Amino acid sequence: MSSTSAWIVTGLTTAALVTVGVLAYQASASVPVALGTSHRSGEPAAAASKALRDTGHPTALPAGSGKGERVVYSVDDDRVWLVRKDDRVQRTFKVTPGTVDPIPGSYSVTSRSNSVTGTDGIPVEHVVRFTSVDSVTIGFSAAVDGPTPENDPTAKTGGIRESREDGNAMWDFATIGQRVVVIR
Repeated sequence: MSSTSAWIVTGLTTAALVTVGVLAYQASASVPVALGTSHRSGEPAAAASKALRDTGHPTALPAGSGKGERVVYSVDDDRVWLVRKDDRVQRTFKVTPGTVDPIPGSYSVTSRSNSVTGTDGIPVEHVVRFTSVDSVTIGFSAAVDGPTPENDPTAKTGGIRESREDGNAMWDFATIGQRVVVIR
């Protein structure tokens, strides 16, 4: 084989490997978070049952929601807990969910935006995104102009709305990579 042929074969092999690498990366980036992440030891494999937190204290941190610093979101109770490293609750508050709920499990904050227009057309601020379900992005946000109007049940929205004050607390707490535990 001549040296020119060897260079051509090397070039084609390199191009093929780069292409496979790019395709593998794209495939891994599109895997739903619930399928693409493993659970850390000590964290719930799915959702903590509602029975575990029926303690008579509706704002108490649910048992089985993990350990360490995290955001805990209950889709059944429409409540969020911001939990410090020592497992003490820094803040808890009620939220208004969109029409699409995240699947219970453990996620990480993937992106943030200071201000955007939500999928419902409402200007929002302090957007903290952590997953998507059926191409609907799920995240926390606060409406800029006050309370959120009722959801249109025919629209697919993933915004979990909080008050502006709670949105400020979430923004300060939930930076990129922060763990978000979704429970029933």
